[in-house]
Amino acid sequence: MVQLMRILLRAFLLGSVLVSAVSSAQQSPLNYASRVDGIGSLVPDPALAIGSNARDSSTANEVPSTSQVLVPTVGELQEVTVTTSRLSLIGTATTASQGVVVNDEIALTPAYRPGQLLETVPGLEVTLHSGEGKANQYLMRGYNLDHGTDLATFVDGMPINEPTHAHGQGYTDLNFMIPALATNIAYTKGTYYADEGDFASVGSVHLSYLDSIDSQAAASSGTFGFEHFFTAGSTAAGSGHVLGALELQHYDGPWINPDDQRKINAVLRYSEGNGHDGYSVTGMFYHDLWNSSTDQPARAITDDLINRFGSLDPSDGGQAQRASLSLQYRLTIADGQLNASAYVINNQLTLWNNFTHFLVDPVNGDQEAQHEARATVGAAISYVRAASLAGFENELLAGVITRHDSTDVSRLPAKDRLPIPAADDPLNFSESDAVRLTSIAGYVQATTRWTDWFRSVLGVRADTMSGTDSGTNAGTASSALLQPKASLILRLAASTEFYLSAGRGFHSNDLRGVTHALATGESGVPLIASQTGAELGIRQQFLRTIALTVAVYTLHAQSETTYDPDAGIDVAGPASRRRGFEVNLTYQALRWLEFYGSYSANRARFDTSYNDGTGHVGYFLPNAPFATGSFNAYVKNLGPWSGGLEYRYLGAFPLSADNQVKGHGYGEWNADAHYAFANGWGAALGIYNVLNLHANAAEFWYVDRLAGEPAGGIADLHVHPLEPRSVRVTVSKSF
Repeated sequence: MVQLMRILLRAFLLGSVLVSAVSSAQQSPLNYASRVDGIGSLVPDPALAIGSNARDSSTANEVPSTSQVLVPTVGELQEVTVTTSRLSLIGTATTASQGVVVNDEIALTPAYRPGQLLETVPGLEVTLHSGEGKANQYLMRGYNLDHGTDLATFVDGMPINEPTHAHGQGYTDLNFMIPALATNIAYTKGTYYADEGDFASVGSVHLSYLDSIDSQAAASSGTFGFEHFFTAGSTAAGSGHVLGALELQHYDGPWINPDDQRKINAVLRYSEGNGHDGYSVTGMFYHDLWNSSTDQPARAITDDLINRFGSLDPSDGGQAQRASLSLQYRLTIADGQLNASAYVINNQLTLWNNFTHFLVDPVNGDQEAQHEARATVGAAISYVRAASLAGFENELLAGVITRHDSTDVSRLPAKDRLPIPAADDPLNFSESDAVRLTSIAGYVQATTRWTDWFRSVLGVRADTMSGTDSGTNAGTASSALLQPKASLILRLAASTEFYLSAGRGFHSNDLRGVTHALATGESGVPLIASQTGAELGIRQQFLRTIALTVAVYTLHAQSETTYDPDAGIDVAGPASRRRGFEVNLTYQALRWLEFYGSYSANRARFDTSYNDGTGHVGYFLPNAPFATGSFNAYVKNLGPWSGGLEYRYLGAFPLSADNQVKGHGYGEWNADAHYAFANGWGAALGIYNVLNLHANAAEFWYVDRLAGEPAGGIADLHVHPLEPRSVRVTVSKSF
């Protein structure tokens, strides 16, 4: 630790020199105001109200890439209330369940880890059940989204979800994301958006990166061995800007066997132009090593075999590496807007997990190495323009998306992270697959204003997917799906708008499970699993300071993704149905003080009875939360002070299919405070789990076996504790 702190100190001094050299960089001011999920939310500049993919021309900071999200038709300036700089979403939004989280909230939300920035999306809970380098657990709208299934996530135009993954379908690892570069998180919920595809039926999140940033350096230190260093800067180059950023992190956590996370992130970006005409080229690199204390059987803790923060297999852990190169291009053509993107990504991951201990192999134990080497290439292009048809104002959108994944994925028995020879693997659960997966999609959408108080958004999307596995689960599979989508919007008053939406979406299933099912004659495992949803919503403005959105939804899934603890992966399960409601309220109490609250209640059931493998049979979906919520208070520009206070809430949830075993949920307070000194110096204090709540961040119910127990194992509660109170201090310098 001491050695790393010395390295960080040297890096801080070096960063100070580097950013001084680029002190002429243009500033990307964090003066955006509040969330844009209500009808009265703040934006940095009225110019952002122009176009389908608007960008502040002075800072070139992109507003989210989700087309048609909270932007008016091409060439139309949305009415702005100057006294509060608020942009009304009435007349522009498609549903009550979409919005934009802008920079103030991103900067001021107390985020314990990078992925928790996504908790600024209403109703989305982000937690973890293993080591810091692993992808987060996501929960929203009665879904245990596991590591990303049914939550489509994009960073700077690149899709992050990974289909047919070594650990979980749609695996979404955001540890490569640098929070200080994040800007404008756009989100949608539901199946009603033509430009949203695989994994997006429950929700989608689009996070952009800055084009330029203040030259700066920051060093942080905290409890449980937390050490972090960040430096970044940008400077003019030719007719554009070059941005560079470097992040280093070490973290042990409260675990008896320290996580010993060692992470490095680097970004190099060149950009030109503005939100309508310009481009950016971005290179990213990420490398991470860590140990893992996964969820542990409760009886092992009760019987004092391990501490609550201990592990039955201290050799669990992981290593990850990600490198990417991406391009985003924008061009105004014939009074319309062309947006294009392309990317190439290389991902390397190995996870060593032992969830069931001695259930499968009573001699060596059940640790397995889940490994994959993945190359992903893809591109997308869309065009949107205003047009008058039959005397009605229309906005026409069309787009094409393609992606190809080449993945070598394996699941091999291991002990202390070393492979077990085949001769010593009597149960032979090894798998090795070479998967090639290609998807192509096209969509069209028309937004028509029939009257001043009524408009419609009608779209259709077609997806086709095909794949080949030449390994253990050899075979081929293909599937296609046509997805109609529609929203009807009624503006009943200047401050009130109603939405009625319906549509079809989908998530893909793991190709290995699909080909295995085809080979064995099993039914109900499609490559593309359709999902059909509907929603009724309202957006209401009270005075100029209060914004309310309410949505009532239903979602039916052809195949529910379920977790197989024996394999440590997700598998395709039976059909399911959910319904629920969500309420979001924003209150701008003072110029410098904003309150935000969100609550979502959900009912999730299988269509047919489900055997969860522990002797419990029923209709409840394990780990699907009954409710989620949050409360946030933001202090902005109160002299030199700013900060955030957050309450994150996860309600109870069923652990067994008959709801006889329940998870407890929890509510946690986090807080950040920032102080700006003179001459560019600053300090910040973060306190997480302020009340030192004793709770579990994750709970599961499944069968495992400890040494000496019956061969069939024991069904038990498995827990991963919430981290105790922790404190982090940051000193920063901008140039």
